[in-house]
Amino acid sequence: MTLIDNRGDTVVSGRLALPGMRARPGRRVAAAGGLLSEIVDLLAVPEAAWVDLADRAAEANAFFHPAWARAVARHAEGHDGSRALLVWDAPARTRLLALLPVVSAWRALKLPLPFLVAWQAYAPLTTPLLDAERIDEAARGLLDAVARAGALAVLLPRLSESGAVAQALRRAAAGRGPAPRIMDAHQRALLDATQAADAALEPLGVKKLKELRRQRNRLGDDGAVSFALTTDPEAAIAGLDAFLSLEASGWKGARGTALAQKPGDAAFVREGVAGMLRAGRAQIATLASGERVVGAGIVLRHLRRGYFFKIAYDETLAKTSPGVQITLDITRALCADPGIDSADSIAVSQHPMIDHVWRARLAVCDLLLPAGAGRSAFLTIATALAARHAAREFARAAVHRLRSLRGVRP
Repeated sequence: MTLIDNRGDTVVSGRLALPGMRARPGRRVAAAGGLLSEIVDLLAVPEAAWVDLADRAAEANAFFHPAWARAVARHAEGHDGSRALLVWDAPARTRLLALLPVVSAWRALKLPLPFLVAWQAYAPLTTPLLDAERIDEAARGLLDAVARAGALAVLLPRLSESGAVAQALRRAAAGRGPAPRIMDAHQRALLDATQAADAALEPLGVKKLKELRRQRNRLGDDGAVSFALTTDPEAAIAGLDAFLSLEASGWKGARGTALAQKPGDAAFVREGVAGMLRAGRAQIATLASGERVVGAGIVLRHLRRGYFFKIAYDETLAKTSPGVQITLDITRALCADPGIDSADSIAVSQHPMIDHVWRARLAVCDLLLPAGAGRSAFLTIATALAARHAAREFARAAVHRLRSLRGVRP
């Protein structure tokens, strides 16, 4: 029997009937080399098994930690109903080996083609969680899950290009169809937190650092300047409130994109941050002048990597650079943290601020992997993605030019 669920995906006996592909009844769970692969509703994934996999993952991805991903799925505007590709070690489901949240290509990109897209809502990194000890088995099982969901391929946007997971996925794709396709490869700012803070900030130059110290002194005209990066629940929630208020009062609020402006997004970030705090996976940064909070940020953590998720600051104090000031403080704190080796800025390539502060780089790309697709079908999917990307880049450049002419912040 074919059912249409309330998320716009067709489900046939537990399989997704993706646009562009004739649905065929099939088993929801299938065995491959002793493994079990399946696709289920994201909120139906057993949380204990998910947490256990996150703790032993081959690569970090805080955005796929259950405390974060479940909050997004429950609350974020327009992002409910995501599915999860799962790989288990045995029919008894004693150990989860792989997890990747996905949606259909139509749901994610409005492309009527039979492939899946790694879920991206508030996830600027889509590196799957794969068992570090059984990474190749996990990668093969994940592509089996893609095929058994009725898809010919899977797209992972903003994947860490040279990491162990990407390499395992390429190995797993060998022999399943055409060679994987890398698209939109670029680099974004990364902090090497294994070095001393002074060494990390040295590339800013003596003159720039001197100017920032002068601005910080001016920031202290109305009271002593203080910084905190906390996991204390009460202080962290107060800091999150300050962040939401600052973000809504600035240019994001004026554009209508601040998290606090949509009830679902506000509920997501409150629940997600609270859950990550309880799991020891989040910190809230605040910069204050006297009693007045002038900057705030959200830092997530997974394994030995930090993630600079969001920052907001009092834009009326722009002459004192509160956004840069809190970034320098966060940099010093992460470099002094023995549990952190690096921090991902999750920023766009060539970001005008963070690229000058964090000088290491993380290579990311969109990786399209075959899951049984023939050459013609795979080429159709890849061509459609390339055309869509080109159109979006053209439109984005046009908007930036128009805003620049109007003197509006890009």
